[in-house]
Amino acid sequence: MEQMNFHKQKLFALIVAGIALISLALPWISINFLGASQSVNGFRRWGILSLIGIIGVGGLTFMGNKTEDYTAEFRKYVMAAFGAIALGALLFLLRKNSVFGAGIFGDIVKTGFGLWLCILAGLAGVALTYGLIKVPDKKPTV
Repeated sequence: MEQMNFHKQKLFALIVAGIALISLALPWISINFLGASQSVNGFRRWGILSLIGIIGVGGLTFMGNKTEDYTAEFRKYVMAAFGAIALGALLFLLRKNSVFGAGIFGDIVKTGFGLWLCILAGLAGVALTYGLIKVPDKKPTV
């Protein structure tokens, strides 16, 4: 198999997008009612926006020269794709809180780990692409 060399920023962007993809399969909502428990993953409603963002990050990373950093134009598109990941998860959270709120359903319907992980991955991807999170350079050891 051919070895694929990626620029570090593109490799880290793919890793963060992979974490966001895994978070879609994890529980976003946990429902506990009368001793029965059920969980709902992120592959529905606003979670689809996060999936579209993940596909966008992957597609934009594989376009162009993989050994170079993102160009200024691609950086904006990748930031928008990571923003879509975070926005989809955030809208899912806001909709869950507006529908179930803190009333009698507040104790029955709880937010799952996958939702928080997807929001964190989207925000980390935006920070990584913008340059707030620095990618360390590998220095040769002697």
